[in-house]
Amino acid sequence: MSREEVKTAINQLLDQTPEHVLQEVFDYLQSVQGKSEESSTAQNLRKILSEDNELLKRLAQ
Repeated sequence: MSREEVKTAINQLLDQTPEHVLQEVFDYLQSVQGKSEESSTAQNLRKILSEDNELLKRLAQ
């Protein structure tokens, strides 16, 4: 999807989202706005390690 297609899809979803949830969505978007690429890398590493936990345990034996 292009950036514009994603924005359009998000707007359509937001139009259908209950009012009380919109503030939570807004707060989340603001919280990820300033994150650096380094924190994204750390999150990706954490995800890889958690997904491959069993493999890592076998390799350690």
